[in-house]
Amino acid sequence: MARSLVRRLLVAGVGALVSRQALTLVATSVHPAPLARTNFRGRPVTLAGGPALALGATIAAALGSGRGRVRVAAVVSGLGAGAVGTYDDLVGTRPGQQAKGFSGHLRALAEGRVTSGLVKIAGVGASALAAAALLEADRPAGRRVLDIGLSAGVIAGTANLINLLDLRPGRAIKAGLLLGAPVAAGGGPAGGVAAGAVGAAAGLLPADLGETIMLGDAGANALGALLGTAMAARTGPLGRAALLAGIAALTAASEKVSFTQVIDRTPVLRDLDALGRRTD
Repeated sequence: MARSLVRRLLVAGVGALVSRQALTLVATSVHPAPLARTNFRGRPVTLAGGPALALGATIAAALGSGRGRVRVAAVVSGLGAGAVGTYDDLVGTRPGQQAKGFSGHLRALAEGRVTSGLVKIAGVGASALAAAALLEADRPAGRRVLDIGLSAGVIAGTANLINLLDLRPGRAIKAGLLLGAPVAAGGGPAGGVAAGAVGAAAGLLPADLGETIMLGDAGANALGALLGTAMAARTGPLGRAALLAGIAALTAASEKVSFTQVIDRTPVLRDLDALGRRTD
C-alpha cells in the first residue's frame, strides 16, 4: 500500500513537472498572438496553459497507468480532447464560429455552418468512444455495446463538465482536483491515470490563479476526459450509469442556471472558488 501511494505521488510530481515545462515550451515556440486572450477581469492571459495541461496530464497518466489498454485509452482520450479543444480555441473566435451551447451548434449546422465548437464536440465524442472501446474490449459480446456507451458517456461528459466550469481562474482545476484525488487514492491503473492528471493540473494551478494563463477548451477538455477515463476504468456498469446520470443532470442544469451565480450565492463554494485567486 505504501509503495503504491509513493508511486502515485511520483506520477503526480511528474505530471506537474511536465505540464510546467510544456507551458514554457508552448509559450516560447508558438507566436503569442493566436494564444492571446482577455479574461473576465480584462487581464491579458495566454491559452498556452491548455496544450501544456493536455500534454503534461496525458504523458503522466500514461506513465502512471502501467501497461495495457488503460494506458492506450488514456492517451487516446487525453490527446484527442486536447487536440480538438486546441482547434476550437484557435478557430472559435473567427466570424461565424460563435454559437451558444450544443443546441446553438446544431442550429448553425442546420444553417449550413460547421462551427469549431461542433468539430470539438464530435472530436471529443469520437475519442471518448475509442477510449471506451479499449477499456471494454474484454467484456462479453452481449453487454459490450452497453458498457462502451456508458464509458464513452462518462469520458465525454466529464470533459464537457470540466469545460463548463472554466469561467474563472482556477475553478476548472480545483474541480478536477476534487474529482480526481479520490480516484487517485484508490490505486490501480485508474488511480495512476487520475494521479497523472491531478498532478499536471496542480502544477499549473498557480499560473491559472495568478491570471497569467487560461486553460481554454484544450486544457479543460483534456483534464476532464482523462478523469472520465479513470472513473470509467474504476467503476462497474452500475457505477458508470450513476456517474453518467449525475453528469447529464449537471450539464442539463447548466443550460438553465448559471454555475457562477450558484457558486457566488453559496458561501462554502464561494470561498473555495476564490481561494488563492488574485484580489488586486
